[in-house]
Amino acid sequence: MTRSQYLLLSFFSLSLVLFAVILQQVGYQGVSFLPCPLCILQRVGYLGIALTCLLAAGLSPARRLFHSLAVLAAAYGVGVAGHHVWLLFHPGASCGIDPLELWINQFQVVQGLPWLFKADGLCSAQLPAILGLQVPEWSLVWFSVLLIVLVVMFFKKTR
Repeated sequence: MTRSQYLLLSFFSLSLVLFAVILQQVGYQGVSFLPCPLCILQRVGYLGIALTCLLAAGLSPARRLFHSLAVLAAAYGVGVAGHHVWLLFHPGASCGIDPLELWINQFQVVQGLPWLFKADGLCSAQLPAILGLQVPEWSLVWFSVLLIVLVVMFFKKTR
């Protein structure tokens, strides 16, 4: 991959996190989208992709290493988003109060950046759909697209 492609993937991942923060702060159709613990873990996945792609763009000797870490971050995101989508279709599996919320909210970074990392919502909450899909479903789509792009580009021969 070229440096500009890594920067594009990094910018795209950061823009998805920014969109999530806007949904959280401004809302959509009069509903505030409070992030649940799985939403926060998905934000971490997007930030992981953004950071590793940024490092791959800047440090060409270690480019394959950072590309591999970006693939792992995308695979992690697919797993978390996939579980979140499963919870949306099986709301009885969620007990309401998630012990993961207490674990996530105890970190120092949450205290410093609560608007980005504080988990307040329920993972099984049915919020208004955006263009026909729930936010976790969109997240699964974008993590899958990023994973496919990163894997294909990892094995593609560079010139």
